[in-house]
Amino acid sequence: MFADFMVHALIAGIGVALVAGPIGTFVVWRRMAYFGDTLAHSALLGVALGFLLGVDPQLAVMLVCLLVALLLFFLQRQQRLPSDTLLGILSHSALSLGLVCIAFMEELRIDLLAYLFGDILAVGGRDILMIYLSACVALGLLLLIWRPLLAICLHEDLARVEGVRVDLVQLSFSCLLALVVAIMMKVVGLLLITSLFILPAAAVRRLSRSPEQMALFAALAGVVSVSGGLYGSWHLDTPAGPSIVVAAALLFALLQLVPARQ
Repeated sequence: MFADFMVHALIAGIGVALVAGPIGTFVVWRRMAYFGDTLAHSALLGVALGFLLGVDPQLAVMLVCLLVALLLFFLQRQQRLPSDTLLGILSHSALSLGLVCIAFMEELRIDLLAYLFGDILAVGGRDILMIYLSACVALGLLLLIWRPLLAICLHEDLARVEGVRVDLVQLSFSCLLALVVAIMMKVVGLLLITSLFILPAAAVRRLSRSPEQMALFAALAGVVSVSGGLYGSWHLDTPAGPSIVVAAALLFALLQLVPARQ
């Protein structure tokens, strides 16, 4: 029989998986893994600023991730540096700046490992409510931009010719990623967030016949990964966040043995 904190962790993890799966399909299709990493690393700066300014760290993370997403969007449009170079600069700069800010707050003790690798076992009712409300908002926004975003994935120039507002859709998706990174922070931590976007979606990609089916399968794969990871964490006394990622990796490896659907 699981303890109450494990039940809370499972409920929270399922909420994150249900939103990370569908969004992760576009992360995989558009090859935005490094973009997700950049937002995740910048989240530590949000944590530091939250404590420094006396505001909710999760709200501060959301604002910082949004600002970084906007900055990346506009810098990429100027084309002065390659996208991967910009991502590397912002990612490591934000992460290092966050660590430096935390080092200056000597009177405040911060459990850095909990932010880096997640602290899903510590979620409470308020956290669960915030996760599910944010997940509903994120999924609602994803539904609004689903078709134009899919058209961009298929052929960006053709989508532009057909009247899709490509820049606005891409900016909206970047902000959507920032929102989801903020709500995932508590579950798997800043260093492992991108894995929960990528692994479930990549695991089911070859088994899906349509984008909608892939999004659904990715959400289900995420739920299985969360459940399996927490089960393993409970019985093997391993860290919950990394255990969830290991479960997702094992599921990915297992599904590669299944024949692809024709």
